[in-house]
Amino acid sequence: MSALQTPPIPAEGATGDVGLVRTYKKWKGDNIFCLQGRLIFGPDARSLFVTIFLIVVPVAIFCVFVARKLLEDFPHHWGISIMVIVVVLTLCDIIFLLLTSGRDPGIIPPNSHPPEAEGYEGSSEVSSGQTPPLRLPRQKDVVVNGITVKIKYCDTCMLYRLPRCSHCSICNNCVERFDHHCPWVGQCIGLRNYRFFFMFIFSATLLCLYVHGFCWVCIKRIMDSEQTSIWKAMTKTPASIALIIYTFISVWFVGGLTVFHLYLISTNQSTYENFRYRYDQHSNPYNRGVIKNFMEIFCTSIPPSKNNFREKVPKEPAVPPRTVSAFVSPNRGKIVGDIEMGRKPVWLEAGGEVGDYEGQLSDDDMGKDGLVDASPDLSRILPPEGTEGRGVLQQTKHYSQGRRTSERWEISPEILPISRLGGSKRVNDGSD
Repeated sequence: MSALQTPPIPAEGATGDVGLVRTYKKWKGDNIFCLQGRLIFGPDARSLFVTIFLIVVPVAIFCVFVARKLLEDFPHHWGISIMVIVVVLTLCDIIFLLLTSGRDPGIIPPNSHPPEAEGYEGSSEVSSGQTPPLRLPRQKDVVVNGITVKIKYCDTCMLYRLPRCSHCSICNNCVERFDHHCPWVGQCIGLRNYRFFFMFIFSATLLCLYVHGFCWVCIKRIMDSEQTSIWKAMTKTPASIALIIYTFISVWFVGGLTVFHLYLISTNQSTYENFRYRYDQHSNPYNRGVIKNFMEIFCTSIPPSKNNFREKVPKEPAVPPRTVSAFVSPNRGKIVGDIEMGRKPVWLEAGGEVGDYEGQLSDDDMGKDGLVDASPDLSRILPPEGTEGRGVLQQTKHYSQGRRTSERWEISPEILPISRLGGSKRVNDGSD
C-alpha cells in the first residue's frame, strides 16, 4: 500500500504574495531597473559604458606609458604617488558617475487618476440631461519666499507640478528641481543626484588637468636627459602627445561645464531655468546668497525618495465604486470619459463631439481667469438605446486635418442601463 503524499507546504508569506508584483515592474516611465529595482537608470543607460570607456582607457594608457617612466625620476620613491593619485581620481570619478546615474533623481510618482476638478461637489444633484460644470485651471499660483510662482499641470503624470519641477520627455517622469537630462550619464539630473553630478564633472576636470600636466613633465624629463629639442622629445613618447591632445579637448567640455554649474549654484538656478531666461525680468525667489546657495547643495541632507520601487503592489489597480465622470485635460483640450463598472477602469475619448470641444477649448476662447469650462452631455457620448454589441465600449477613429474618417462602436451589456437614462447624470460614489 503506497504511502499518502501530503501536498507541499507553501513558504511563509507566499500566500500573501499572490497577485502582487514589484512596483518597478509596473512603472509607467521609460526607466531601466537593475538588481530588482535597487538601481534605476534612464532609457539611454547604455551610454554609461561609453562614458566609463572614455575615462578608464586614457588613464590606463597614462599609467603604462607615462607614469611608469616617471617612477624612478623622483627621489624617495615619490614617483609611485603619481600613479596612486591618478588611480584614486579615476575611482572617485567613476563612483560619482554611478551615484549620479543609478539613483532616483527625484521622481514624483504619477497619479493613477486625474485630480478632482474645481467647482464640483460629488454630492450635488443635477437635473436630467445635464452634467455639472468642470473647471480645471491650466496653471496655479503658489508663493515662494514672498514671490508668486506659477505651477503647471502635467497631462502625463496627472498632477500639478511642484515649483522647479519639470517633466523629462526622455525618461517620461516629473522630476523635482529638474536640471537637465544628461546623455553621458544616462539619467535625469534633479534634486537627489545634482550634488553627485557636479562632483563627477569636477573630478573629471581634475583628472584631465592632472594627466595633461604630467604628460608635459614626461616630455620635459626626456628633453633634459637627452639634451634634445621638444619636437624630438615628443617623437619618443607618442602616448604623451595623444593624451595631451585628448585631455586638452576634454577639459574644455568638462571644465567649461564645471564653471557653468559653479555659476548656477552661486545663483541657485538650474540649467533648465537658466536656458529659459526665467529670472531675467524678475527676481529669483530661491537665491539666498552665494554662501547659503552652496550650503544648500553640498551641506544639506538628500531627501528620501518618494518612490519605493521594491514595494509589492497588486497586479491590477483597485477598482473604486461605480462612477461616471468627465474630465477636461487642461493642456490638450480633450474630453475624457471615465466609466468604471466594477471592473478595470476604461478610459474613453468622446465620440462624435471631440472635434467640437477641441474647437471650444482653444486659448482664445478661455476665460479671463485661465480656467477651462466644459459641460459635456454623456448621453451624446454613449451610443443610442437599443444598440447591441459585446465586449468593452470601444471607438476606433482616425482624424485627418480635423476630419473623422472611420468609426466603430462596441458596447458592453453592463453599460446599456446607463445609455437608457435619457441624458447625462453623474453617479455618486455611494449610489450603488
